[in-house]
Amino acid sequence: MDWITGIQKAIDYTEAHLLEEIDYEAVAQQAYSSSFHFQRRFRFLCGFTLGDYIRMRRLSLAAEDLTRGREKIIDVALRYGYDTPESFSRAFARFHGVTPTEAKRGGQVRTFTPLSVKLILTGGSKMEYRIEKPGPVQVVCKRRQVTKPENARGIEDITEFWNECGKDGSMGRIVGYFPKEPKLKGLLGICFSAELDGNQFPYGIGVEYDGRPMEDEDLEIVTIPAYTYAVFPCRGRMPKSFQDTYHKIVTEFFPQSARYQYGSGAELEVYPSQNIDDPNYYCEIWIAVNEKKEGGDAIRERFSPD
Repeated sequence: MDWITGIQKAIDYTEAHLLEEIDYEAVAQQAYSSSFHFQRRFRFLCGFTLGDYIRMRRLSLAAEDLTRGREKIIDVALRYGYDTPESFSRAFARFHGVTPTEAKRGGQVRTFTPLSVKLILTGGSKMEYRIEKPGPVQVVCKRRQVTKPENARGIEDITEFWNECGKDGSMGRIVGYFPKEPKLKGLLGICFSAELDGNQFPYGIGVEYDGRPMEDEDLEIVTIPAYTYAVFPCRGRMPKSFQDTYHKIVTEFFPQSARYQYGSGAELEVYPSQNIDDPNYYCEIWIAVNEKKEGGDAIRERFSPD
C-alpha cells in the first residue's frame, strides 16, 4: 500500500470514529504503520498533530450542532468527549472565538473540514542516502521517557535532556566507553520508538559500548537488534539542517520510495563531533527500514493466519 492510500484510509477511519475514544494505534494500522511513525509523518505533512486534527474536527462539528439551537450545551460537550461544560466552553472559545452560548444564539463560528489526500507533483531534487546493515549493536546510554517529537513539547524534552547530560557530567562518562573501532562513529541520540507507551517513548544518549566493566549505576547497556538502516547525511548549521533533512525524509523519501518503508526498529542520530556551531556541521540520521513486499508476497503476509 502506498503512503497516499494509507493516510487517506487512516483519515477515513478517524472520521468514522470521531464520536468515540480514538485508538491512535488503530488509526496507524490503517496506513500499515506504527503509531510512532504515523503520527510523526502526519505532523510533518499536515502541519498539525493527529490529536489537533481530531480536536478541531470535533469542535467544528460541535458548532454545527449548537447552531441548530435544539440541544443543551452539556449534551453536545459529552458527545464530543468533554467531561464538563467548563472544559468544553474553554476549548470551544479558543477555537471559534465565541462561547457555546453565543454560538447557540447565532454567533459566528468556524469550520474545519475533513482532510482529503490528493496526489501532487513534488520532488525533483536529489537526496543522498545509503543502506547500512551493522548487525546487533551494544550501546551504553542514559535513557529518559520523553514526549513524542511531533510538537514543541517533545522537542523541548529531548533538548533539555541533552543539556542536562552535558552539564551534570553524564556526557563525559558516556564517551568514556567509546570503542576504538565503532560501527556507529559518533555520539548517539537513540529513539527507542518500538517502546512507545501512550504519547511517550524512551530516548537515549549514548555511544557504542567497548565492553569494559560498567562503573556508572545511572547508565545502562542496551543491545539494539540487527536492523537494516537507511542513512541520511545532514550538512549545515544545526538544528535547521537536521530539521530540513528529516522533513525531506518524511515528505519525500518514504512517500516516493518504491523499495523502502519505515521499519519497526530504532532511529539513530549519529553526531561525529560536538562542534554543533560549525556552519558546515555534519551528522547522520539512521532510520530502520523494511523492503516493500510486492504482489503475492504482500497479499500472503496480510492474510496469513499468524
